[in-house]
Amino acid sequence: MEVPDGSSSAAAPIRVAVGVTQCWHRVPGGTATSIVDLIGALGARPDDVDVVAVGPRSSTPPSPDLGAATIRRLPLPLPLLYDAWTALRRPTLTSAAGAVDLVHVTVPITPPRDRVPLVATVHDVLPLSHPEWFTGRGARLMRRGLRAIAERADVVVVPSRATERDCITHGFDASRLRVVPWGSAPPLPQPGGGATRPELGERYVLFVGTTEPRKGLRVLADALVELDRSDVSLVLAGPSGWGDADGGRLAAVPGPVHTLGYVDRAELVALERGAAAVCIPSLAEGFGLPVLESLAAGAVVVTTADTACGEVAGDAATLVPAGDASALADALARLLDDPSSADDLRARGPARAAGFTWAATAGGVIDAYRLALEVRS
Repeated sequence: MEVPDGSSSAAAPIRVAVGVTQCWHRVPGGTATSIVDLIGALGARPDDVDVVAVGPRSSTPPSPDLGAATIRRLPLPLPLLYDAWTALRRPTLTSAAGAVDLVHVTVPITPPRDRVPLVATVHDVLPLSHPEWFTGRGARLMRRGLRAIAERADVVVVPSRATERDCITHGFDASRLRVVPWGSAPPLPQPGGGATRPELGERYVLFVGTTEPRKGLRVLADALVELDRSDVSLVLAGPSGWGDADGGRLAAVPGPVHTLGYVDRAELVALERGAAAVCIPSLAEGFGLPVLESLAAGAVVVTTADTACGEVAGDAATLVPAGDASALADALARLLDDPSSADDLRARGPARAAGFTWAATAGGVIDAYRLALEVRS
């Protein structure tokens, strides 16, 4: 069941403790970005909800920045906090947040034993279906956590139909699942609309994301080898992750390869707009925020069919089968050789992205909160 807009209201705001521990992960990723944007959107609804963000003990600030959100700290740092939750289900979020109406957990770790209703955001269930894509410790903690969430959460919020289907496959109660897509912030204005790094060349393919096995970087490298164009650069924008993300295939790419690491949002928009194609060939995702943000920027996007990325992109991107390097090479060749096709996608992207707003996401989450309170009443 999809929650579209959350237009209902209550007599008093719901006070909720929201776990934001992923903002202190070594690689925060899209789950951290999404929860920060959600908290910002919930903050615009003070008559409906009062959010207290709960993080770990840490001497470093959260990344990304939680802005004006009220932050309470638990007594343990990461990763000891996750071990304590898994083994003891303590400390509770309410021990830091104080009296709340419900708790919202946003990481796939065993939820602490709070006595109030529990809402959980499950971004994906890939630790259950593909534990090999994660570190050994991470896979163990998240597999146990996802099973606990499936058993104990009053409402489970998922960002896509793809994740909803995967949750049902892995034993989640379909009646407790609510699809609430993430939103897209308006792209930052960029004079000239193109990248500002001349060393990247006039034609480049941009890969956006953390370099980890499921992101499909190896498939993209194989596609560029098959494409065999030395005048086309590959640009990698995103933090380093873990595992053998490219299988050593980047060295065989005919054109230059530029590894930029993390870039801020303003520069990323410029890179997206200047690219011949933004290629996000993920094998699986919970939502696909880089796809949505690239569409919002007016980029030419190539991503994977039958995944959450393809679900988000709709007809505003070129879709190829996940893992198919030859199909990806053909798609890139068409876009490089047919400017009209590329221009058509550039026009479609912003209109598609405009249908995803954080205001709507906040409304859907508030409706999930109300439902959780009704379930427990």
